[in-house]
Amino acid sequence: MRTELVSQPGDPARPNEDFASVALPACGQGGSVVVLDGVTPPPGGGGCLHSVPWFTARLGGALTELTVSAPDVPLVEALSLAVARTAAAHAETCDLSHPRTPQATVAVARWSAETVEYLVLSDAVLLLASPDGSVTPVLDDRLARLPRELLRSAAYVDGSLRNREGGFFTAAADPAVAARAVTGSVPRAGVGALAALSDGAARWTETFREGTWTDLFALVRARGVRALVERVRELERADGAVGADGSGRVFLGTAKTHDDATAVYVEL
Repeated sequence: MRTELVSQPGDPARPNEDFASVALPACGQGGSVVVLDGVTPPPGGGGCLHSVPWFTARLGGALTELTVSAPDVPLVEALSLAVARTAAAHAETCDLSHPRTPQATVAVARWSAETVEYLVLSDAVLLLASPDGSVTPVLDDRLARLPRELLRSAAYVDGSLRNREGGFFTAAADPAVAARAVTGSVPRAGVGALAALSDGAARWTETFREGTWTDLFALVRARGVRALVERVRELERADGAVGADGSGRVFLGTAKTHDDATAVYVEL
C-alpha cells in the first residue's frame, strides 16, 4: 500500500488550520483517511477561547479514532459523535451558538475488504479512482452553487447561509450537521486509489483550471502530493502578474493569496 500526505500552511507565520490523517489498523484490514479544512474566523473572533487548529485537531483526532475503532458505525454517525465530543470539550467556556464558532469542512474515506465508504461536507474534495484509471469526484457543491454576490458580505453569510437551509454546512458544534453530508459507498474492487484534498490543494482544478479532476489525480499518482501543492503555490504567486504582452490572469480576486493546502493519496 502506498500512502502520501502533505499539509502546508498558507502563511508560515500562521498556524496551519487544516488536519489530515491516514489510519491503518494493526490488524492490517482496512483503513481510513480524514481531511479537515478549518474555517478562518473573522477579526472579531467567533465567541470561542480556542483556536481553529485546536478545534480541527480535536475533531480530526476524534473522527480518526472512531472510523477505525468502530468500523461498524456509519460515517455519518462517526462524524456526529466526533462533533459532539469536541463540542463537549469547550461547551462550558465558549459560545458554541455563535455562527463563527470554530468549524471545518470534512472529507472522509474508510475502506474494508468489501467496501469503500465516503463522506464529504462543504468544499473539501474526495477523488476515487477505479482500477482502469477513471476518476469519480465526490463533492458537496452547495457552497459553489450559491451566487457569488451573496458571499461578499460576511454578515449575510453568517446570518443567512452558514449552516442554514438553502445555504451550506460545515462541522461546528451541532452533531446533527453530519446528516447534511454527501455520503455513500462503493465496492472495494471498484477503487484502486483515492485522494482527499482541502480546498487549498483543490485550487489546481477549481480555481486555476490547470486540468480536470482526472488530470489532477494523474499528477498526484505520477509525481506525488507535494508536487500538486508546489504547483498550486507557483500558480498563486503568478496569479495576476502582467506579462510582456500585457496579459495577466486574476483568479483569486479578494480570496487569500495562499491558503492552507492539504492532500492525501492512498493506493488500496
